[in-house]
Amino acid sequence: MQRDHRPYFIKRACRQFEKIYVNHFIRPQLSRLGEGFTFMRPWCVEIFGQPIHIGRCVNVVASRDRKVNLSVWSDKENVRGIHVGDNCLICPGVRVGAGLEITIGDNTMLASNAYVTDSDWHGIYNRIVPGESRPVRIGENVWIGDSAIVCKGVTIGDNSIVGAGAVVVNDVPPNTVAAGNPARVVKTLDPEEKTVTRAEWFGNLPKLNADIDRLDRVMLQQNTLRHWLRYLLFPAPGD
Repeated sequence: MQRDHRPYFIKRACRQFEKIYVNHFIRPQLSRLGEGFTFMRPWCVEIFGQPIHIGRCVNVVASRDRKVNLSVWSDKENVRGIHVGDNCLICPGVRVGAGLEITIGDNTMLASNAYVTDSDWHGIYNRIVPGESRPVRIGENVWIGDSAIVCKGVTIGDNSIVGAGAVVVNDVPPNTVAAGNPARVVKTLDPEEKTVTRAEWFGNLPKLNADIDRLDRVMLQQNTLRHWLRYLLFPAPGD
C-alpha cells in the first residue's frame, strides 16, 4: 500500500477501537499505564507476568509478523519487573524480558527487533534452572538501534545511541555511540549540543492530538467509502 486509502471517519474509528482494545485487554495486565498512550495494532502486543509499568505518552507499534513482547518471568521475590518511562517509543518486533529488573528511561526509543534482557534464562551447566539475572538500566533519551541486543547487568547512559545489530554486554557511558559485537564506544557526542527529546513532541498533548487530527482530515479528505471498498476488493497498480 503506497498510501492510506481509508476515509477520515474510518481511520478515526480504527484509532478509537485500538484505545478501547488497550483499555479492555492490555491495561488490566499492566501494573500501570499512563495517559496519552498510542498502541498501533495492540492485538499484536503480548504481555506476560508482572509487574510491568508503562509511563505516559508511550507509543507502541506492533505488526502481525513482528509482535511486541513484554515479559516478566521469575521465581524470585521482590521482582521489580519492567519499568518503561514517559514518551518512549517501542517499535515492531521489540522484546523485553525481565527475570529481575529492567528500567527504560524517559524519551527512549527501541527500534525494530531490539531485544533487552536481564537474564541468561538457563544456567550454563544446569540447563533446567533459570540462570543468572542482573538488572538492566537504560537511561533517558537513549536510542537502541534495529536488532540490537542489550544483555544482563548493563547500564546505558543518558542520550547514548546503540547501533543497529550491536550486542551490548558492558556499560555504555552517557553521550556516546556504541556499535559492534561486543559493542564498543565508537563516537562521543557533544554534551553541550542541544538535544531535542520526545518530551518536546508531547509537551502540549491536547494541541498535538488536535494537530494530528487536522492533518488526517486534510490527507484523507479525498478518500470516499466507495474508493476504500474498491481498494480492498479490487486493488490496482499504484494503490
